[in-house]
Amino acid sequence: MRVYMDNAATTPMDAEVIKVMCNVMENHFGNPSSIHAHGREARALVEKSRKTIANLLHTSPAEIFFTSSGTEADNTAIRCGMLDNNITHAITTRLEHHAVIHTFEAMEKAGSIKLSYLDVDSKGNIDFNQLESLLQNNERSFVSLMQANNEIGILTDIVRVGDLCEQYNAVFHCDTVQTMGHYPHDLSKLKIHFITCAGHKFHGPKGVGFLHVNHKIKIKPFIYGGAQERNMRGGTENIYGIVGLAKALELAYTDMEHHQVHIQGLKSYLIEQLQANIPGVLFNGEIDADKSLYTVVNVSFPETDMADMLLFNLDIAGISASGGSACSSGTDIGSHVLTGIGASSTRPSVRFSFSKYNTKDEIDFVVGKLKELFAEKVPNL
Repeated sequence: MRVYMDNAATTPMDAEVIKVMCNVMENHFGNPSSIHAHGREARALVEKSRKTIANLLHTSPAEIFFTSSGTEADNTAIRCGMLDNNITHAITTRLEHHAVIHTFEAMEKAGSIKLSYLDVDSKGNIDFNQLESLLQNNERSFVSLMQANNEIGILTDIVRVGDLCEQYNAVFHCDTVQTMGHYPHDLSKLKIHFITCAGHKFHGPKGVGFLHVNHKIKIKPFIYGGAQERNMRGGTENIYGIVGLAKALELAYTDMEHHQVHIQGLKSYLIEQLQANIPGVLFNGEIDADKSLYTVVNVSFPETDMADMLLFNLDIAGISASGGSACSSGTDIGSHVLTGIGASSTRPSVRFSFSKYNTKDEIDFVVGKLKELFAEKVPNL
């Protein structure tokens, strides 16, 4: 058996997504910027996809801009959102995706912004009192907080963050790459200026995503060139990727509740089985269903002399997962997220992340292999 449990990194494409993309590749090759019939057909597909996404998210198609990835969307939101609106103070955490952290660090190094980091507890929860204090005691701020952490799955109350940002006239960017397609987003109610998406996180294609830009905020292009995306992003559109993205999101919304119940059940079952079969097992971040992303669980295993080889051994056993450990003192090797919550640097951690295609039998297989791997290393196992 070969088990894939690294869905937070990327998901397998849905067969229906592949089908619609193949149709575009075979039959709709025109350039959407061309005014002839082939171009108009391609343009119609792009705009139909934009409308589909906007309807699902309860927003205007004019607020959806297609990108090459969630990383590009994050970079655009941060750089353009701050520089084009003369905002020089940013608030974030050290647990954000590198697409966010590294962008802020580069801007801070260039001297264009001042950067404040929120404290987090051992589970990854932010300090809302500190957030309000920073908003109160600085000029207009740019707040960037992800809805769900991609490594430990902690969920942030983005409604509460949005309310605080509105109160203090701050701009709010939310990285929703891990939650898009897994939770409903009603952008007519959320007080967020920017959200980001990557299609391959919910059974769509790689190489395509989108940035939602609330009509209340104005930015200039991040990538210059042609007049694509209503003069907001130069470059010929990835037509089949855009169509595939829209189809994947449509499918995700159609069966969202069913998939959530199924996947949460798998996560809970894995937690129960690990606790029953691996003495000393712990979990990084929250595992409560109301506080954590239902597709992700980050497991901290007992310290052994095979810690550095655990992922390799899982791969040999037929299990694809990801993880590592907290950064060792004085080095940048390891997970900045686990380091940020104070996790042990000597205990190996593995992120298991699930999709609608995973099964309970696969959980049993994974636990069985882990039990075999630790049998000679952990007493009484």
